[in-house]
Amino acid sequence: MSDHEQQQPASHRGKVLEALVRAERKLFTRPAPKSAKARMKFLRTREGGSTAAVAKRLGTSRRTVERYLAGKLTKPQKRLAAALVEETESEWQPQVRAHARVEASTSRGMMVEVTAYFGFTCTGSSDDGRERHITTDISPTYVKQILELQEAGATEDDLHPILAEAITESYFTEWGTRADGLRADFTAVSSISFRF
Repeated sequence: MSDHEQQQPASHRGKVLEALVRAERKLFTRPAPKSAKARMKFLRTREGGSTAAVAKRLGTSRRTVERYLAGKLTKPQKRLAAALVEETESEWQPQVRAHARVEASTSRGMMVEVTAYFGFTCTGSSDDGRERHITTDISPTYVKQILELQEAGATEDDLHPILAEAITESYFTEWGTRADGLRADFTAVSSISFRF
């Protein structure tokens, strides 16, 4: 097996974490580099010129990175291509992403659109759990908690309760104006997206 075939797959995230990443990437004001060579150059710049550091990030050899930079290799195998996209886009336009995160967690909040199975806990509730499609705002307080958990390396299981609480507040209790004491939990997320 050649060096460029010995790649590691890009990290696998759950649906909520992946949705957060997609939302941030929609904020880009310029397209990220597209070719393997351009992506390698960008990552080398981010790593202070170290091809060894780029190779480590991508799970490949230093020689493979150098071949892409020299233009000797142009079409990466599937796993390296995925790693290049992931690593490039995770570093692309950090100031744009940082600004949106600050705005969302201090003043604007975020929009969530989710299809999942929602179950309820409330005294006297007659509303049985079921799959629902919900689009609602999330308050800046919850956005801040979600983004801090994401940065700290939280798992899907860590994010579900706080996201359920945020959706309960805005959608089911309408910011505390009805259904006092209601608690909604969700499982079996079919789809989810966020908008800053």
